[in-house]
Amino acid sequence: MFIGVVRGETPSGETVKKLELEAYEEKANEVLGNICKELREREGVIDVQIHHFVGEFGVGEDLVYVVVAGAHRKNVFSVLEEAVERYKKEATLFKKESVIDEMGVTKSYWVSEREAEEARGKPRDSF
Repeated sequence: MFIGVVRGETPSGETVKKLELEAYEEKANEVLGNICKELREREGVIDVQIHHFVGEFGVGEDLVYVVVAGAHRKNVFSVLEEAVERYKKEATLFKKESVIDEMGVTKSYWVSEREAEEARGKPRDSF
C-alpha cells in the first residue's frame, strides 16, 4: 500500500502552506479505473485500487491511496510502483500549491503552469 501525503517542502526547498487538488472527476475516475483493470491482469495480482482525493489539504494530510493485493509480495511491489507512476502521469488531476517565500509572503500557482515556465527558462518567481 502507498499513501501519498502533502509534503511540507517543494523540490526547490520552498515551504508549502497548503495544496489544492481539482479534477475532471469523470475522466479521472475512468483513467484510474483503466489503470487498475490493466494492472489486475498481471501474474499473481489479485486486486489494484487507486483512490485520489480532491479539495484543499494541509501538510501531512493524505492525498491518495494505492493498494495492490497479490498472491506473493514479489508480485505486488513493481505493480504498486507502476500504479503510482501511471496515475501521476495519466489522471486528469490539477494541483495548486500555496508556498511561503523567503519574505514570508504566500504565493499560489498551478503546478503544471509553473513547470512549463521553468522548462521555458522563466524565473521561479513568475507566478
